[in-house]
Order: sequence, then structure tokens, then C-alpha cells
Amino acid sequence: MSESIHVNEERGVLRVTIDRQARLNAIDLASMAELAEVIGAAADRPETRVIVLTGAGKAFCTGADLAAAAAAGGNEASPELVMDTANAAVRAIIDSPLPVIARVNGPAAGVGASLALAADLVYAAEDAYLLLPFTSIGLMPDGGATAIVAAAMGRARAAEMALLGGRLPAAEAAAAGLITRSVPAAELDELVGTVAAKLAAGPRRALELTKAALNAATLPGLDSALATEKIGQVELLTSADFLEGMTAMLTRRAPQFAGAPSPIADPA
Repeated sequence: MSESIHVNEERGVLRVTIDRQARLNAIDLASMAELAEVIGAAADRPETRVIVLTGAGKAFCTGADLAAAAAAGGNEASPELVMDTANAAVRAIIDSPLPVIARVNGPAAGVGASLALAADLVYAAEDAYLLLPFTSIGLMPDGGATAIVAAAMGRARAAEMALLGGRLPAAEAAAAGLITRSVPAAELDELVGTVAAKLAAGPRRALELTKAALNAATLPGLDSALATEKIGQVELLTSADFLEGMTAMLTRRAPQFAGAPSPIADPA
């Protein structure tokens, strides 16, 4: 395994940890591909019964590492490859016959939120939050978020989260049905460990078929959403608005998108 993706297995529980703490676990393309590979291969091992996905340190995953992409200059990956890699990671989580638990120990933003929400059970620390900040940098939600969020908490709340890009605290996310439960940070490990152990001791085939049935009933439009997100995001990733949004984010200023009125200054 690489330095960015850590894997540990004990008593049927495969723990997969994103570890890019210097970047608050913002994930690069190679790490995303490795994540998809690790999760996709887990079902082939009969001793593996459940997967726990988490982040090291203070964050779960704060999205794609845009700073790394910017530093790559002309050597960055094509938008098509970026989208295919992100979709493969989300698909690995959803398509795995094994139950996947997301242990959200801190911020889950951008595609990091998509990875967390693709899990079957999502447990978050009370001081964690979810964030879809895509429109603030000239992009749109991806990783299946347009389908998964709406399926979990309805179109109106999903539109607010996706269009306005505000933080959704873990407690509110749980109350809205977006995640399974939020608990004090000191209780998160005990909760995830207890649930993982129960699943690991359960009837594997019954759990597989239950997961498949739930996904079929709640996410029938996922393939269409992933395809639509890819088309839109490939366009946006080459747009002037994304260049402006990314530049503004990296230089810590307000973006000025084409044709938009000047931002209103915050009152002193």
C-alpha cells in the first residue's frame, strides 16, 4: 500500500484509511484509484466481512486535492480521467457486496462527502460536517452526490446543500436522514467498532442481498446521475469560471464569475 491509503484487517473488519493529513486528507488521483482498487478487491477474500472507511487525523476527506492539480501545471490528468477515477471509487463502495461503514471523524467535503455518503452506514463525530462546495469554485457535485443526497433527504434539502454549498453539521445531517447517526467524538470509535463487529459476525450472504435490495430500491437513477455528472463536470473543469474559482480559493479571495455582480462586501 501507498503512504496515502492505509489498510488494516482484524477479525473480518477491513479498515481503509485515507492518510494525507498535511492536506486534510484531500485526495489526489493516484490515491483515489488505489482506494477503488482496495475496496473492490475486498469481496474476493472470504475472511473479509465488512469495510470501514475513514480518514487519519482531523478530517475524513476534504475533497479533491486542487492544490496538487494546480501544481502539476500542464501535466494534470484529463477531466475525463478525473471523473472516471472518482466514479470508480464511489462505485466500488456501492457495488461492494460487503457492508461499508463510513467513520466520519471530521470534515467530509466535495468528493470526500460523496465517498462517505456512498457507504451503507455513516457514523459521524458531532463536530464533523458535510459540505458540497462545488458551485463556489465553478463546478457541480459529483461522485453520485446528486442522486445519493436527494435519495436520502429529499430534493429540497439536496438542492439547498448542492446549490448554496453550505456546511451541514453532523447532527443536522443525521436528523435529515443523510447519515446514520452522529455521536460525541469520544464515542465514535466504540460505536463503529461495535457495529462492525456485529456485521462481521453476521450471515454474509443475507447481508449482501439486503444491501443489493436497498440500493436497487433507493438508487435506481445512480448510473444516470454518474453519467450526467461526468458530462457536466468535464465541461466545467475546462471552463473560465472553474479557473477563476480555483484561483480565488488558492489565493483566498472571493471569486468573480463571468457576468456576475461584484460580491457584496461583508459589513465591518
